[in-house]
Amino acid sequence: MSLMDAGRSRLVIIDFQARLMPAIHDGARLVANARRLVDAAKLLGVPVLMTEENPEGLGATVAELAGAGPVVAKMSFDSCGAPAFLEALADDEELILCGCEAHVCFGQTVLSLLARKRRVFVVQDAVGARMPESKEVALRRMERHGAEIVTTEMVVFEWLRTAEHPQFRAAVKLIK
Repeated sequence: MSLMDAGRSRLVIIDFQARLMPAIHDGARLVANARRLVDAAKLLGVPVLMTEENPEGLGATVAELAGAGPVVAKMSFDSCGAPAFLEALADDEELILCGCEAHVCFGQTVLSLLARKRRVFVVQDAVGARMPESKEVALRRMERHGAEIVTTEMVVFEWLRTAEHPQFRAAVKLIK
């Protein structure tokens, strides 16, 4: 397994929605890390795709992430159940995923992508669930099926590769 490559990556943000986030354990920290990923993606030219589960019921994406990329509205828990989601992904992209809920929409999407032989990185410190144990079990399951579990900092520094990258200083400010 090679390092994540900004030139082949897409950041996928699953269901960080306004009415859901207050119930998510450590939600503010998770949103902050997702924002760091979005900002790093913008600096490095990584495309972003977002989903919203039942937006009429759960609301739109939280303000901190709104407008980060195109949004696919869905009713299926698994984002792959929405044809527009799969159509938005290039076949050769590495998928860097963050979002909610680890054991429902997020987890089903990851498992479905893995079943489609996609290279999937799960950003552990930007993935949430209402209950910490649900997140822990879901992460273990995803990893057993082939997802790489990473952190926000791992993504940013692997996308950069070197301190000589022209965006290094700007990207480091996102982490500090």
